[in-house]
Amino acid sequence: MRKYLAEMFGTFVLVLMGCGSAIFNGGCGTPAQVLMVAAAFGLSVVAMAYTIGGVSGCHINPAITLGCMASGRMKVKEGLMYMLFQVIGAIIASALLYLLTSVIDFEYATRTGANACNPGVGVLGGFLAEVFFTFVFVLVVLGTTDSKKGAGNFAGLAIGLSLILIHIVCIPITGTSVNPARSIGPAIFEGGKALSELWIFIVAPFIGALLSAGVWKLIGGKAKNE
Repeated sequence: MRKYLAEMFGTFVLVLMGCGSAIFNGGCGTPAQVLMVAAAFGLSVVAMAYTIGGVSGCHINPAITLGCMASGRMKVKEGLMYMLFQVIGAIIASALLYLLTSVIDFEYATRTGANACNPGVGVLGGFLAEVFFTFVFVLVVLGTTDSKKGAGNFAGLAIGLSLILIHIVCIPITGTSVNPARSIGPAIFEGGKALSELWIFIVAPFIGALLSAGVWKLIGGKAKNE
């Protein structure tokens, strides 16, 4: 249960800080805002990696958990429980953000920091972007946390920095999810387009995660001479 609670808390912090940075700073309409939000998500991952990494591994993302399941690093039952508590953490954080935007007199670009395809971006474009960027992100996670070939204590930093990079590129397309829990929580409270397009931000990251697990088995598997 400690692992599950750690995942809930970590996802709570990720959504609260990442989405909160977009909400209370007017969205992501300028390059400076994009960089700010990207940094908020990435730094949240770094902070949580070194806070709960020793307890649960700090997935705080169902796509990462699926990648670990598909690559044989964790059992299905444990992985599903991780996902459940990650979504719970995201919902709690989104509820708090919704409450804050309801009681604070401020002009908001969005109430919850929910994901949706940006104007000019079709469903296919948004879907493919989430597949490709989740693939890159989860592959970084699998590689840096590998017990023999990984980055050791620097894994959390590498993962956080890669998430910043992904956000910089993907925010103009979908607002960047690469994390179903991060999308589910805000969409519940945002409604509208965020809810109608939520399937994109669940299905696409899972496909990307499965692809990354397959690729990592191919390039990171044990060689014949090992």
